[in-house]
Amino acid sequence: MIDRSVPRRVLPAPEPGGRAALPAALPVRPRTGRLLVLATVFVCAACGLVYELELLALGSYLIGDSVTQASVVLSVMVFAMGVGSLLAKRLRGRPAFGFAVIEAGLALLGGLSAMALYASFAWLGESQPALVAFSFAIGVLIGAEIPLLMVLIQRIRRQDAGVAVADLFAADYVGALVGGLAFPFLLLPVLGQLTGAMLTGTVNAIVGAGLILWLFRCDLSPRSRWLLIAANLTVLALLACATLLADDFERVARRAVYGGEVRVAQQTGVQELVLTGPATGSPRSLDLFLDGRLRVSGYDEYRYHEALVHPAMTGPHARVLVLGGGDGLAAREVLRYRDVVSVTVVELDPGVVRLARTDPMLSALNGRVYEDPRLGVVTRDAFRWLRQPAARGRYDVIVSDLPDPGITPSTKLYSQEFYGLAARALRPGGRIAVHAGPLATRPRTYWTVEATLRAAGLRTAPYSAGGRLSGFAAGPDRSPGTADTPPQDWGFVLAGRDKAPELRVDRDTPGLRSLTTQSLKDSARDAERTRMAGLPPSTLPHPRYS
Repeated sequence: MIDRSVPRRVLPAPEPGGRAALPAALPVRPRTGRLLVLATVFVCAACGLVYELELLALGSYLIGDSVTQASVVLSVMVFAMGVGSLLAKRLRGRPAFGFAVIEAGLALLGGLSAMALYASFAWLGESQPALVAFSFAIGVLIGAEIPLLMVLIQRIRRQDAGVAVADLFAADYVGALVGGLAFPFLLLPVLGQLTGAMLTGTVNAIVGAGLILWLFRCDLSPRSRWLLIAANLTVLALLACATLLADDFERVARRAVYGGEVRVAQQTGVQELVLTGPATGSPRSLDLFLDGRLRVSGYDEYRYHEALVHPAMTGPHARVLVLGGGDGLAAREVLRYRDVVSVTVVELDPGVVRLARTDPMLSALNGRVYEDPRLGVVTRDAFRWLRQPAARGRYDVIVSDLPDPGITPSTKLYSQEFYGLAARALRPGGRIAVHAGPLATRPRTYWTVEATLRAAGLRTAPYSAGGRLSGFAAGPDRSPGTADTPPQDWGFVLAGRDKAPELRVDRDTPGLRSLTTQSLKDSARDAERTRMAGLPPSTLPHPRYS
């Protein structure tokens, strides 16, 4: 029975098979009711896109290769939305109740998805199955929203189906725009991934339940009404508890992922920085992770930086450019040479530079290079910075201390176009040293870097160096920097603008601990045995790394 005391508007809304839908009894005018439904579509669309972007960001961060993770999340979610649309047909008989249940489930799954993915990675060492499962489940629920909202808005005021669909999708797309902009510019930097997802779920639950429990309350039986109230209060309580425990959860999960003592953990506008090890003592116990990948191990970082820098310094080296290397460790090796006039470090993330300046252990490891007046810092994207006319023909040596080329955001910094800009920045006779990824485990990637340098008009001399760690992500049972970590290798390419440079180091090079001319020649000979000929260069429109 419909409560006659509530203003209502009876509208014919035929169902399949010729049955007329029950009339909607609303506490407001039909025009206001339609606006409230469209506002709900707007908010739900914004929340749905935040969930999607959260899965994309976490998938890229925890698993790597952002192109692959984006493809997996988007394709699974779009497919699941189609499944959800089909399943929604079974709920058209009770559209109000069905929509409220879907929004409660979506708020719970979406709000806790980030925490669940991180927990899967931290304690199980694998988050790909969880990523696919959440993408599918959230996609099914998002796909079921619009068909039910279409039924609800037609219950308020019968109108042409094309007009109703246009209104719903307009509100949906505008909401998606707002959610898409709010995630990177508001939620992620201010609240972080976990709390941002839970706040989104809270908003989703309140708006979805509010629409049904107030505007369409007469479509619900007393039992259904109390059931929805109880379900939504449970969802909100779970999200509130998870929000309160988020900081403790992050600390415990970080210890499970990184091992040892997590001393610094911060999310910059570019990436997550994690520094492990004690605050005092030997810098050899320090480990620096960027987006979950080990970038600096105090245990043996000197092997990497000596091999990267010193072969390029045999020749004129008054002016040196370091691309990346905001930790100051490559600059430390460069500044060992007293005849160096200036060093310019181009680092995208100012957070890395700030940490290298202020952290006592990291600044001790880099020799406090940021106090040297010869060192200047530019916090910009290296590709854009090299395009400036002021960079042309300025440098004797360029040191490319960048993440592995297999990491998708770094791919453009290993392209033919990038190396063409770097070659233009060199003086006649200048040299560029490039970190090209591990030679032993990924030879195709390594030799693609070498082929790309040659395609840019540079003459190359490939070589490698041994070490304990090579920038791979840590796992739950792996304590970075410990003696049981398997040895890895680093691959490098030294390239000259006019001729292939000779691989050697001067006998009087200050402070060398592991590198010799003989070791360079031996590593070059070993590298040549793995050469893969005929590889095409990597370009911006056709990246070749995987």
